[in-house]
Amino acid sequence: MIEEAKRCEPLENLHVVYVDLPDWILRRTKQGTSAQLFYYFWQLAAYFVARRLHRRIGFDLVHHVTYAKFWAPSFVSLLPPPFVWGPVGGGESSPPGFDARYSRAGRLYERMRETARWIGETDPFVKLTARRSALALAATAESAAHMRALGARNVRVCPAIGLTQADLDCFDAIETTGRDRVRFLSIGRLLHWKGFDLGIEAFARAGLPNAEFVIVGDGPERGRLEALVRERGIEDRVSFLGKITRDQTLKLLGSSDALVHPSLHESGGLVCLEAMAARRPVLCLDWGGPAIVVADSTGIRVPVGDADTVIADLAAAMKRLAGDAGLRAEMGQAGRRHVEAHYTWARKIDAYRAVYEEAVRGNCDGAAP
Repeated sequence: MIEEAKRCEPLENLHVVYVDLPDWILRRTKQGTSAQLFYYFWQLAAYFVARRLHRRIGFDLVHHVTYAKFWAPSFVSLLPPPFVWGPVGGGESSPPGFDARYSRAGRLYERMRETARWIGETDPFVKLTARRSALALAATAESAAHMRALGARNVRVCPAIGLTQADLDCFDAIETTGRDRVRFLSIGRLLHWKGFDLGIEAFARAGLPNAEFVIVGDGPERGRLEALVRERGIEDRVSFLGKITRDQTLKLLGSSDALVHPSLHESGGLVCLEAMAARRPVLCLDWGGPAIVVADSTGIRVPVGDADTVIADLAAAMKRLAGDAGLRAEMGQAGRRHVEAHYTWARKIDAYRAVYEEAVRGNCDGAAP
């Protein structure tokens, strides 16, 4: 992917040095949970390569960008130049009480995730990474709190997502079509923490006979979600399309009226940016990454309380948007302006350049990218 990008847009001053591990390690890692072990070893290998390069070249700045989670160490933080960490996430958790809605497998996943994060936070090298950062960029406010607790002094919230101009041009080419029904759309893997069940429950409670709810994606929760639709008696207004192509998804987005994305813990929320770029309002929770990228003018963020209250508030938001085409259009236009102003990669590149200059000067009190 990197080499393909270099061919498409050659940069004379860009030098990529690839680091990999011995075959005997690769054969035992890079799969499933062992990928985390691979990553740990790879970080060590990358440090020694970077140290040799620094002795030969003399870097002005070191920036760690991946993996994008705060509870893994970055050994290149040990190098002498100023160190920029992130954006990294991983500090987001499901709101209290929502795990009762999960399947047994979902609850087990959440416990394992919390345990893995706790183990990572006790790693002295993770704490050292935080303390040595001249600037720490957190994908969400939740991750920022964890990073400060680890010892990072200069922490800013900075979503790690953006869109290219080609993406915006693609969304401009989407043809919108008129329909008799208002269409709500959800897109993503059907996982327990994505909140699709909340969207279905809210749609059922909203009681909108002239609306439909389309769900795009596949995953282990599909059977439970389909059963929920049958239980609520809304099979005639809810459809599951499974996994479809990106072109098909974009066309469907263009023919929909609003995106429903009630994810329960997410660092990013790229689909929310895509919906706003396509001039569609977004319904989400006031929680995690989507709560940062979706503004008051571009959608409706539902406060997180207990599950029943969230469902009721989502239902009210659906009714509000379904009954007001003018509001949908206004939020859609505001969403596009919001993305162009803050979430194109061209804008973010300029912001990162300013961050680098501040880190090198030792002044890290500016705004996040």
